[in-house]
Amino acid sequence: MERVSLDPILPQNPKVFILGTKPGNLELRKQEYYANNGNSFWKIIYELTDEIFSKNYAQRIDVLKRNHIAVWDVAQFGERVRPGAQNVKNEVPNPINEIVEMYPSIKQIIFNGQKSYDLYHKHFTKIEGIIYDVVLSTSPANTRFSFREKLNNWKEKIV
Repeated sequence: MERVSLDPILPQNPKVFILGTKPGNLELRKQEYYANNGNSFWKIIYELTDEIFSKNYAQRIDVLKRNHIAVWDVAQFGERVRPGAQNVKNEVPNPINEIVEMYPSIKQIIFNGQKSYDLYHKHFTKIEGIIYDVVLSTSPANTRFSFREKLNNWKEKIV
């Protein structure tokens, strides 16, 4: 079975935990979350945090950490039938709820797209006291919504 997850980004005292389904081939090759330039994740994070945009990955991680945002993927292992988040089968989840329990500062879990939400609920039960929200996927495959619509959706959901 193919490993499809990167290591989590876990700042001290994270407040928000953003969960994707799994990184794509480019992300796995570069070992960077949301490495595809067509993915709007980083642009949205910079807009939400009022930070100056950078393409430098280490600086991007610093922005997440400064703003108490953790990032990981629901799937740790899985079979990739073909490209796309919806095409992971026979997945083994990362220990998401264990992380949430280790970090009582986490108040909200944001699912980057419906597939990560569905996958989480396939393997886990909700933890009392945590706010769960699904936001529009930042994936470049999600062409149904403009960048502005995605950004506004994220702004509405993040506490």
